[in-house]
Amino acid sequence: MSVSGDVRRVLREIGLTSYETRAYLALVESGVMIASQVSERSSVPYSKIYETLNSLQRKGWIETAQGRPIKYYPKSPSEAFRATRLRLEEKARLWKRAVMRELQPLYEHREFHEKPDIWILRGESSVLAKLQEMMNGAKKELMIAAPEFARVYAEAGMLMLRRLQDSRIRIQVIAAGDWNIEKVQGVGEARFRKSMFGGGVIVDGREALLLLGEEKPTLVIWSNHVGLVKFAKDYFQHLWKTAESSLSSRNG
Repeated sequence: MSVSGDVRRVLREIGLTSYETRAYLALVESGVMIASQVSERSSVPYSKIYETLNSLQRKGWIETAQGRPIKYYPKSPSEAFRATRLRLEEKARLWKRAVMRELQPLYEHREFHEKPDIWILRGESSVLAKLQEMMNGAKKELMIAAPEFARVYAEAGMLMLRRLQDSRIRIQVIAAGDWNIEKVQGVGEARFRKSMFGGGVIVDGREALLLLGEEKPTLVIWSNHVGLVKFAKDYFQHLWKTAESSLSSRNG
């Protein structure tokens, strides 16, 4: 059986070494074998084969049948992948905890005002991830302008906002389009407009996510540039003053 280079690459990317990949594929292709046979079929040096097989067993890719000599057999790829995924998810949780505990406070303390960033975000997942990061970091104030063309992001943001309702963060929402008034007012102070060319989110007057477009977002920008964030905040306050407090009376 010939295994594609893509499969070998994936096995390497999810944590198997070159020797482990070759040994596992040899077992999948040939079935139960003793260590010397695995070494011969996989071209893993015999001096390395027991170390390789023991590591594969720890990672959940193979099992052993006790006896003299010990025999090795592969777990099914679906079972092995499931075990690997769980192991990586647990590692990711530990990595995130360590990074957030030490590096995030250091980053926030310095604020990096001397190097403001302007990013263009591409793809729905990237925008939603940045939106969640911004809302999770809010401490005092959230300004949200939700145009109809950005409804997918706006609705995701509304769900995130519900977790902040018991906090002391001031939340102001301007919605444009056909919105359920209770749904919008339920997350903070709400006003409505007939339409908006652009929208976005401003957090604590220090960072902004801007969405521009007509029928759909065509440009999404995140920035912590002082001048750009101030401009976005001033424009939001202008929209706020000219918006209506209910859908029935709105006129843009």
